[in-house]
Amino acid sequence: MTDEASEPAGDDDPVEPVDPVEPVEAEPDPDPGEVLFSEPGGSRWVVLIGPVLVLAVLVMEILGPGQVHWPVLIIFLVVLLGFSLVQVTAARRHVSVELTETTLRQGAVTTPLADIEKIYPPNNSPTPEDWESASALGELHGVPRRRRGVGVRLTSGRLAQAWARDVDRFRSELTQAHAAVRMGLPPAGKKSELRKIEPRTSETKDQDTTE
Repeated sequence: MTDEASEPAGDDDPVEPVDPVEPVEAEPDPDPGEVLFSEPGGSRWVVLIGPVLVLAVLVMEILGPGQVHWPVLIIFLVVLLGFSLVQVTAARRHVSVELTETTLRQGAVTTPLADIEKIYPPNNSPTPEDWESASALGELHGVPRRRRGVGVRLTSGRLAQAWARDVDRFRSELTQAHAAVRMGLPPAGKKSELRKIEPRTSETKDQDTTE
């Protein structure tokens, strides 16, 4: 007597269909809200300094009695243009600032405003505060040149400095946005969406009951 369960499955045995695995859609990133403050970190006009200088030298050589030194001018143009491109790109990446209703980006690092516990007022006394010696937010250790710091304490207890060139306006916008986040207010875009959903009034409730 043979065991039917031990017999290998033949080609005619029915095969149970396998349900296709539906791809799981990634949840969209939360809306950071409107941009309240922004500094690019570097101007693209700096890239034109090299070509303008080379053009001025070229005009002087064309109008002058001597010959035009094309190889030297081309080398200077490539060097100046490349140096300015690297400088502007690095500045726009590491020294730019963008403050939205829920996030603060300093360089390439974004910090949620919910992670900031306290924003310190400006220090107008000659005695330095502890936050003035703290490291800067972002990938840079210290506050960049021609920028000023705003003392903050993160929810982890760490002291840090947010920074910007227009520090007075930046502090004002940061303080207001931080207060709105601490109170749980949604961004302006979500507020407009909530206004579109009209609440049910007593009249609509009466109509539903009569129907």
